[in-house]
Amino acid sequence: MGSLAHVVEDCLGIVQVLSDGSIFRSDDINFPMTVHDDGTAVWKDCPYDKKHNLHLRLYKPRSAAANLPILYFFHGGGFCVGSRTWANCHSCCLRLASALQVLVVAPDYRLAPEHRLPAAVDDAMSSIKWLQEQALLSKSGDADEWLGEGVDFSRVFVMGDSSGGTLAHHLAVELCRGSRSLAPVQVQGYVLMAPFFGGTERTKSEAEGLPEQFLNLEILDRFWRLSVPSGETSDHPLANPFGPKSPNLESIGLDPILVLVGGCEVMRDRIEHYFKRMKNMKKEIDYVEFPGEQHGFFLNQPFSQLANNVLEKISHFMDKNSL
Repeated sequence: MGSLAHVVEDCLGIVQVLSDGSIFRSDDINFPMTVHDDGTAVWKDCPYDKKHNLHLRLYKPRSAAANLPILYFFHGGGFCVGSRTWANCHSCCLRLASALQVLVVAPDYRLAPEHRLPAAVDDAMSSIKWLQEQALLSKSGDADEWLGEGVDFSRVFVMGDSSGGTLAHHLAVELCRGSRSLAPVQVQGYVLMAPFFGGTERTKSEAEGLPEQFLNLEILDRFWRLSVPSGETSDHPLANPFGPKSPNLESIGLDPILVLVGGCEVMRDRIEHYFKRMKNMKKEIDYVEFPGEQHGFFLNQPFSQLANNVLEKISHFMDKNSL
């Protein structure tokens, strides 16, 4: 008689891979976070991909002005965990909508290891294409009521936290400067909040940095093992934008990018390296570091004074890059 299956990979107790190849995913998320809703924004859910049963959540200010810009927000979680419904993500999007006076679009995407990359990247693009469909439908009055009028499809920004920031990078590369393939939707810029990039060669902050409250090197490595295509490493092009098989970004025109990172993040050096490499390629990119902060510094406290500083940086970036 064979032995009972045992756990071989455990992602925060949320996802467990067993020795027989089966996967257990828990709905019991024991993170010390609750929804913070001050009543200044409203929200609703919409399907965007019926084939894969994927939904997104729309947020807008309760007292909305005309012609709201649109801000996409892709949640993080190492491509293995996370959801638009999690308390920290939901609170963050409520705050973004009211503070920036934008319509926030927060899509879910398929997660690994059940759906390894490029599934999440494909879903991110599908969610953007959904917006294009809504923009075209708005001309005949058939779009979702929140997108039929009162929004500006020519002022779209894409923001992502952690692995969501990685998705934002890949969208920037795929859509190129001007995002002409999305007309009449036009992406004006990308905000990468501590993007989750990988690589087999350790950086100093990875090798020597102190573990964070919610993140450490062991977790990062596990996320990559479970999310890259089978048999690949964290040098895969979807993990490492400068890996040996990654596309050369030198000749690709990109819309403006804002990179935000905490000074005490395990991933700090890799993120700074991304900024420097892109800057050397003459990309339009800005980098802001928040000293002493760890991963999730905005996502997990979106109503704090620190969050106000983050929002100020994002608002300035959006104003600078609006038509």
